[in-house]
Amino acid sequence: MKKFFALILATISMAGAMSGAAASPEKITVAYFQEWPTANQVAQAGKWYDEELGVPIEWRPYNTGVEMAEAMVAGDVDVSFSMGVVPFALAVTAGAPIKVVGVAVDTGGADNCVIYKKEAIDRANAHELQGRKVAVPLNTVTHYKMLRSLVFLGVDVDKVNVIDMSPHDIDDAFINGELAMGCSWGGPLRRMKGHGWELLTANEQDRLGIRAFDVIAVTNDFAAKYPDLVVKFLTVTDRAIEYLGDEPKKAKSVIAKAAGLGLRQSNIVLSLFDFYTRDEQLTERWMYGGVQSFLKEVADFFEQQGKIDRALDDYGPTVDASFYERAR
Repeated sequence: MKKFFALILATISMAGAMSGAAASPEKITVAYFQEWPTANQVAQAGKWYDEELGVPIEWRPYNTGVEMAEAMVAGDVDVSFSMGVVPFALAVTAGAPIKVVGVAVDTGGADNCVIYKKEAIDRANAHELQGRKVAVPLNTVTHYKMLRSLVFLGVDVDKVNVIDMSPHDIDDAFINGELAMGCSWGGPLRRMKGHGWELLTANEQDRLGIRAFDVIAVTNDFAAKYPDLVVKFLTVTDRAIEYLGDEPKKAKSVIAKAAGLGLRQSNIVLSLFDFYTRDEQLTERWMYGGVQSFLKEVADFFEQQGKIDRALDDYGPTVDASFYERAR
C-alpha cells in the first residue's frame, strides 16, 4: 500500500513538471475495463461521445482501477469510466489531482472471493486461510471487500499470505490450484466460480454493509480546462443509460460486443449491475453526500487496518456534482 502511495506521489511530481497549457484537446483518452459490460458502451460503440463532444475519443483498456489512477496522474488519461471507488479513495488520499463527477455503476455482486474446490474452507473455518496464499488486485474495491469479509469472519488478515496479481493472472493461478482463494471480478470471477465457491455471497456482504460501486473520474486539469466537455460526456452517458432501459435487447447486444463477451455472459454480469441517471445521482445517496461519506469510510477502514498512514479529514472536495447538475 505504501508503495502505491509512493508511486502516486512520484508520478504527481513528474506530471507537474511536464504539464503545459493546451488550446483545445486533439483527443480525449478514456480508461475502461474489458470484459466489464456497462450501459455507456452503447455510446462508446456508436461513437456518440465523439459526435457530441466534437473530439475523437480514444478508449484505452486497463486491468485495474489502480492502473487507471496512475495513468491519470501521469497525464496519460483524461477520464476514467468505472474506476473502483477504493482505488479512487486511496489515490486522492495520496494527493492525486483527480475528482469524481459521477457514479458509473453500482456493482453489487460483480466481484467476490472464491475458495478453491479442493480446500475444506468456508465461512465457518475461514481462519484456516491464515498462512495460505490468497490473490487479489491490491487497492481495489475487491481488495476492500476481501478485507472487510475476512475481518468479519475473525481472520487475522496480517497472517494471510496476500499476493497482488492482475485479474487474469489470478484466474490462471486459481484454476491451476496454486491459490487457496482468489478474489476478482468480471470474466476471471466467472471462471473461478466453476472451480470453487464464494467465501461470502453478495447478499451476505450486502447485509454487512459492504457496498461496491465504480465512479466516473476526471483529472482536475481536464475538468478546469474543458468543463463543457465533461458536462457533454455525462449527458451522453445519461442517454446511453436511458437507451438500455428503453431498448434493452438492442442495447445488450451492442454492449456485449463492446465488452468483448458473448451475449449470455454479458447479460449475466449486467444483471448484477445498476446504472443511475442524472436525477438519481443528484441525491443524498450518491453525489450529494453518499459518495463522499463512503470515500471517508473506505479510507478510515484502510487506516484502521494499517494499510495507509492517515485518511483525509474530508473527502468532499474530491467529489464535484456541478457537472452533472448542468447535464441534460
